[in-house]
Amino acid sequence: MGNRSAAEAGWLPAGRGVGVSGLGAAGVASLAGGALLIGAVLAGNLLVCVSVASERALQTPTNYFILSLAAADLLLALLVLPLFVYSEVSGGEWLLSPRLCDALMAMDVMLCTASIFNLCAISVDRFVAVTVPLSYGRQGRRQLLLIGATWLLSAAVAAPVLFGLNDVRGRDPAVCRLEDRDYVVYSSVCSFFLPCPLMLLLYWATFRGLRRWGAARRTKLHAHAPRRPSGPGPPQPPGEPCTLDPAGSAPGLPYALDPEDSAPGISCPADPADPASGLPCAQDRADPAPGLLRDPCTEYCVAPDAIPDAALSPHTLRRRRAKITSRERKAMRVLPVVVGAFLVCWTPFFVVHITRALCPACSVSPRLVSAVTWLGYVNSALNPVIYTVFNAEFRTFFRKALHLGC
Repeated sequence: MGNRSAAEAGWLPAGRGVGVSGLGAAGVASLAGGALLIGAVLAGNLLVCVSVASERALQTPTNYFILSLAAADLLLALLVLPLFVYSEVSGGEWLLSPRLCDALMAMDVMLCTASIFNLCAISVDRFVAVTVPLSYGRQGRRQLLLIGATWLLSAAVAAPVLFGLNDVRGRDPAVCRLEDRDYVVYSSVCSFFLPCPLMLLLYWATFRGLRRWGAARRTKLHAHAPRRPSGPGPPQPPGEPCTLDPAGSAPGLPYALDPEDSAPGISCPADPADPASGLPCAQDRADPAPGLLRDPCTEYCVAPDAIPDAALSPHTLRRRRAKITSRERKAMRVLPVVVGAFLVCWTPFFVVHITRALCPACSVSPRLVSAVTWLGYVNSALNPVIYTVFNAEFRTFFRKALHLGC
């Protein structure tokens, strides 16, 4: 997923191609490692796409961007990695058409840029959701626009390669690489060195805002909730509704609930013995603070999302769309790990890549170039593993899918 040749191996000396029957140890290792990497990228990211598309619990704004990121990794495994492995196995010699080489370069640049831009788009979307929640809509239109913009901008960065930038005089057809060093610098800056600091700054501001918001919410709950009485109180009459104010603004809030996980006017079903009349409302809710009453109707409650928008007042509807649900917060917790893994995998490649472009006289080992390129591609297989480890809902769906497959 980068601005390289079909492995920066294109910078290696040409003329070392070997037949399959004459593969050395390095060629066999490249072929086996490439096959495993392609299989892992395809299987993992296909599972991510299927899970987000079919599981309603995973259809959050953050996961729409993760779906776009998985699509970029799938395209990488289908269009770039096979030719990268071919180049590694053949020792750097390009025996195919120069036009195919140019198409490979363009796809490589576009998919790497799309991955970074998708991570940037997530940071922009989450920053807006946290800093100006009342003007943020969750119908998906903003997310679709951002995703479309990421792919259009990625295609724009890669387009010069398709329009003849690589057709330079004296080009060696046995070597597949980006020929214009100025373009190497331009694409590296646009694809990595410019968006990454911006992305990190936005994530820092977003999670800082979330921490402040969480502290203010806990303070409000403590201020409005009554303390637990010293003796046993009278039981709540059966069938009596328990109305909740999710903002915690009404004096005497009786229950220590997470206000963002409820909607105004949520009441328990008239018959608590009938679980079909409501959904569990305490699934993703934190335990109440010490000294606060527990909600007597956490077992059977109308789910916030079960109340139709038409039944809510305009003010309440705006508040519902502005809230950051616990499900979205869970999806956001995995983002620092995804971004961290991406930077660890791709920073060495881009540093080596731009160094060679800016300093042609500098000696860079071909083995180092190959190693950092492999490391970058491995990132495409890591993301599904990260989702499985750090997101319980992804993990549950993956287990279910694997059990059905077996």
